[in-house]
Amino acid sequence: MTPSTEPPAVSVVIPCYNAAWCVGKAIDSVLAQDLRDFELLVVDDGSTDDTAAVLAPYGEAIRVVRQHNGGLSNARNAGIRESRGELVAFLDADDWWLPGKLARQTTMMRAQPTVGFVSTAARVEDMEGQLLNIWACTACTGPFLPHLFGANGDVAGSGSAVMVRRQLFDQVGGFDESLRSLEDVDMWMRLAAVTGYACIDEPLAVILKRQGSMSRNLEVMKDASVRVMTKNRHLLPCGMQGAFWRSCLAGIHGDYAKWRLREGQRRAAMREVANMLALAPIGQSRLALGLLRDIVLNRAL
Repeated sequence: MTPSTEPPAVSVVIPCYNAAWCVGKAIDSVLAQDLRDFELLVVDDGSTDDTAAVLAPYGEAIRVVRQHNGGLSNARNAGIRESRGELVAFLDADDWWLPGKLARQTTMMRAQPTVGFVSTAARVEDMEGQLLNIWACTACTGPFLPHLFGANGDVAGSGSAVMVRRQLFDQVGGFDESLRSLEDVDMWMRLAAVTGYACIDEPLAVILKRQGSMSRNLEVMKDASVRVMTKNRHLLPCGMQGAFWRSCLAGIHGDYAKWRLREGQRRAAMREVANMLALAPIGQSRLALGLLRDIVLNRAL
């Protein structure tokens, strides 16, 4: 790591809350990177478990920022404020990196000055370490912002794989602390409006997928999705703020129709389809009618 008296090339920010069970693995994966010109900031967001005891043995290898619990976005913003590097890389406490991640991204950022943020492909694993899927880089030949409106999840690895030029936060602001979900997508949209995006198509981050009930989070996620799509509509070129944007928003309702049907919420799924048709009666009609058929026939998706 870079001595504390010298600004590092990269500031790594790990937000954590009651993460004693996992944060050590995240920290170790950063300290094992071959690129050494970095500082590692762990933001302890008001943990009440043994997180402090887990962090203590790392000593000066990490810089701990302690605060009252403010949520994920607040913790990330605290890390950004404390960071001194030209580049900022994010890692969630329950995920980890593979060797070479920092070096590959830093090399790309230095070679491509028009790229303001870069991610990598990621492995998605379960609690037993079994590979569930590869979160791959997406092919995008045109401007990335419109693409992101149509495919919110296409920044591979998202909050555990992205590196950003620190100066861009002065331009676009920090993570939106009012959002309870999709705060990372909101940030990527704002960044994509002012700078270029690139992705290293090699799995260099590991995302841990834990068991959880989608039904508990559907309303929170849907509310955040609609808010993110609506608040950032003005970032699109004027010609895309009408029918294109409505079609993208209709696609969001289509996604939630599928998820609600999988949860057995048939009436709620039908309401999502109705929203699709109201927003984009032509552009999304085929998908909407297909979903309606599946709902009526109670087909598994």
